[in-house]
Amino acid sequence: MSQTYTLQQINAMDRATFTHTLGGIFEHSPWIAEAAWARRPFASVAGLHAAMLAELDAGGESAQLALIRAHPELAGKAAVRGELTEESKSEQRGAGLDQCSPEEFARLTELNAAYGAKFGFPFILAVRGHTRESVLANMAARVDNDPAVELRTALEQIARIGELRLNDLIVG
Repeated sequence: MSQTYTLQQINAMDRATFTHTLGGIFEHSPWIAEAAWARRPFASVAGLHAAMLAELDAGGESAQLALIRAHPELAGKAAVRGELTEESKSEQRGAGLDQCSPEEFARLTELNAAYGAKFGFPFILAVRGHTRESVLANMAARVDNDPAVELRTALEQIARIGELRLNDLIVG
């Protein structure tokens, strides 16, 4: 997201422009932005974020699972094939996941597989501020979580990712 906008510009956008501009805040889920458009005007970026999260919540568990499953594995197949969104690529690069040693990559692959087999969705972590080591530690700890806890944790991490992306996109 190289272009930035003011909240005033965001509030003035028509539905299509708003959806196009904010559609990547939540990975491959522009429906969240489209639904939140009706809640304008937003008094703050936090208010916009809350509106988007309210739409995600209103979507129910099947929509939430679809959103979780729309996320790529960390340093997974999509990264190897170069298929990450620009936002995901930048976030994973920031955590050093594009610089894994063969041992780290093997451990990430092993944890991604174990996590996916247990929960049916990819491991989600707002990786900004993390290192390869802290990502691996989080994955290793969370793979033992109860499925209900992990679903809630994944959604909390997605909310954090969305918050960071909104704060990058909207200035002033």
